[in-house]
Order: sequence, then C-alpha cells, then structure tokens
Amino acid sequence: MKKILISLLSLVLMVSCVDDLDDYNIDQKQATTAPPATLFTGALKNMADVLTTPNVNTNNIRFYVQHWTSTQYLDEPRYNMTSRLIPQNYWQALYRDVLADLKESKRLVQETEVIPTYPQEVKDNQLAQIEIAEVYAWSVLVNSFGDVPYSQALDPSNSLPAYDDAQTIYNDLMVRLNMALGMIDTEAAGFGNGDVLYAGAGQMSKWLKFGNSLKLKLGMVLADVDPAQAKTLVESAALNVFTSNADNARFPYLSTTPNNNPISSNVKGPLTTREDFVAANTLVNAMNERNDPRRQFYFSQVNGQFIGGEYGFPNTYTSYSTVSAKVAALDFEALLLDYSEVEFLLAEAVERGFTVPGGSAADHYNRAITASIEYWGGTAAEATTYLAQPSVTYASAPGDWKMKIGTQKWIALYNRGYDAWVEWRRLDAPTLLPPAVEGAGALNIPTRLIYPINEGTLNGANRDAAAAAIGGDDRTTRLFWDVQ
Repeated sequence: MKKILISLLSLVLMVSCVDDLDDYNIDQKQATTAPPATLFTGALKNMADVLTTPNVNTNNIRFYVQHWTSTQYLDEPRYNMTSRLIPQNYWQALYRDVLADLKESKRLVQETEVIPTYPQEVKDNQLAQIEIAEVYAWSVLVNSFGDVPYSQALDPSNSLPAYDDAQTIYNDLMVRLNMALGMIDTEAAGFGNGDVLYAGAGQMSKWLKFGNSLKLKLGMVLADVDPAQAKTLVESAALNVFTSNADNARFPYLSTTPNNNPISSNVKGPLTTREDFVAANTLVNAMNERNDPRRQFYFSQVNGQFIGGEYGFPNTYTSYSTVSAKVAALDFEALLLDYSEVEFLLAEAVERGFTVPGGSAADHYNRAITASIEYWGGTAAEATTYLAQPSVTYASAPGDWKMKIGTQKWIALYNRGYDAWVEWRRLDAPTLLPPAVEGAGALNIPTRLIYPINEGTLNGANRDAAAAAIGGDDRTTRLFWDVQ
C-alpha cells in the first residue's frame, strides 16, 4: 500500500510541474524561439554567403565580370541561367535566409519591453542595425532583378505577392536608410557580440559610417537616372563615410565548418578537390600590363607567372592561375563594403560636380587604389610605384573619367562579383566582351538576372506583369538606373 501511495504522489508531483500534457511532447534540446541577436547574426552570415559563394548553382557573377572563368563546364561563363536553378537559389537565399530573419529579428526587438537594463537607446540602435542590413539586402535584389515583390513580400498569408516598381522601391529604401541613420546613438550599445561586422568598442559609430557609406553607394547608383536625388544623397552621406580600411564592413569567416569561407568549399583547399575555376585572362592581362602588386594576393602562379585562362572557352586547370591560397583560406573574410570603394565613389562624385570633402577626383582615386593595395597585403611604396605608371596615373590613364575609375574599381573589386557587376553596368567600364563562340549566336553579358522559374509557376500573373513592366524577363534587359 505504501508503495502505491508513493507512486501516486510521484505522478501528481510530475503532472503539477507542467501546464498541459502536451508539454511532454516538447523536445527540450531543440529551440522553439530564437533571440533577435541570433537571427540578426544569421542573416548577416547568409547575406555574406550568397554574395561570396562561387557555387555555380547560386552565384556566377564572377564569370559575368570576367574575374574568373571555367575549365570544362561552359554554360555559366556563356550566361546560361536556366540549366541550373541559379536565379531561384539566389532569390530564395535573400528572401528566405536574409530578409525573413531580419524581419523576425525586428519584430522581436520591437516587442521587447524597455527596462533599465535594456534602454530605449539600445533598442533604437538595434532597430537601426536591422534596417541598414535590410536596405542592403533589398538593394541587392533590386540591382539584380529589377522589379521584385516588396510591399507585399514576406507575408505568410499572401502567397501571391505583387511586384513593386524598382525605382519606387529604391526611393523607399532611401527614406528607410535616412530614418535608420537618424536613430543611431553612438554612445549606446547595439547588438553587442551578435553584431559580427562591428562587435566591440565604437560599434555604433562604425554602423553610422557603414550606413552613410551605403547611402553614398546607393545614391550614386541613381546618378544617371535621377541626378538631383543622387546629389542630395551623396553630399549628405559623404560627411560621415569610411575613412580607412579599419572601417570596412567585413564578415569574419572561421577556420571551421560550417562557418568557413564558401570559396574554400567550392574552389580549392582542404574542403574540395574540384578543378572548375581559373582566373580569367581578361583580368589577369589587365593586371599584368600594369605590373599590379595585387596579383600575388589574387592568384596562384604557374611557373612563376600569372596566366589567365581564355574567358568562356575550355581551359586546362594546371596550365592557368587560379585563386590564391589567401582567397581560398577557410577564414578569409567577406567584404560587404570597403574604404577603397568609398573613395572611388567620392572620385566619381567630384567628376559629376557634387560637393564632397577630400580634394580632387585624382586625390580620391589615388586613395582608393592605395587602400585596395594595402588591404590585400601590399605596401604604401608599392601603391606609389603603381600609381606612377602612365597607364594608372589619373591624368594619363586611357579614357574618360568613367573609364579611368571604372577600370581600377573593377580590379579592386576582385572577389566581390556582385559589386563589380553593378559598377560595370553603371560606368560601362572597363570594356568587356562576351566570348565569340562559333555557332552559338550572339552572346551578351547579362545586365540582370532572370526571374526564378518557380515564380512563373507559383506566382505567374504577377511575374508576367513585372516582366512586361521592365521590358521583358531577359538577361539583357537594362534596369531602371542603367540608362547610359
């Protein structure tokens, strides 16, 4: 009898510890909710991944800008976007893995009560960080596809979101970015260690510079289609942008999986045996002609030389330079925006007649190139020697200002295919030609990504309306800002 009473008492006590019998079905080892900082960190990583990965199923933009070419599989450097789910994977990564996580992080921050240990200033800073990251991600979608779902996107109750006009989205992003910058209190904390871009002292001061540098960048994208708005954005942003490589927005990959540099999983190194990518002769030849000191940091050597494979044609892997050990290292960082890019933008601003601090276009151009060389591992002396060459010196380098700036920016944006692609389309420099493949018809370097195939199946009416609005869902359709 005593044993029965003890057993019954134990059962009563056990049941009293839970609110519902369903609680017994909860896996205590699996999280059911995520803190906003964790979602924010994950979104930053996913954004760095999709922009950095060279996986041919997701991101082939290094081929479009002719930084790399392939050895045997030629669909990608010949711009085939339908043999693989390339646009779909790129699209889903940004919507599902970046923007959805940022939206949820924002919701959780907004619903968190302000208390003495979580003051309003910290809450506002976190919301500003999320907003800047969202603006960045949305700009990548717009600059890659054109019109995209925006105002009705990320709503689980709406499986058929309409597409918004790309220029309208852009204008709204500028409003959102200005609001975010106005929320930042540089004396207060943000996401702390959850901010993998700028964790540590001066975190929000760095975010203020990052947000303004992003504003400078996006403002300049509008320069040919809306010069008045571009001038306003650029001139206000230029007062507080990056001033050294220490300000760079960098994602620090780790030397352990799964947080390693995605290049190390797809190109060469301890995590892959693939031999699919070599440096393109377009870039290598341009750097060889200028005795560029960055070659050793960009590429491997073949018998003591830097040799690029023929762009868009078969290449023997062992005969040509490929990515350097530095670029393929497991912990090599990804850049979302850097000081060199900012200085190139300021050089362009001067040439367009905008009022920005820091001297002449040549001054900014020289600082941009020096910053790039030093970032990669070169010295100030090497930068000075490089800039002294007639083919590099601003006054004597060939072409107009767009060609001078565009060519050097294209070189500096190595390993940042998306950004190099945006700048090539904006500045129409350098001159890049598609491979002349006999029997393949006329090939054209893509000026946008086509919409994902599953959008035509699952959201066909809205996708068709968007395609008609932009002039056709074609890889050569020009985006609204690409008017030159």
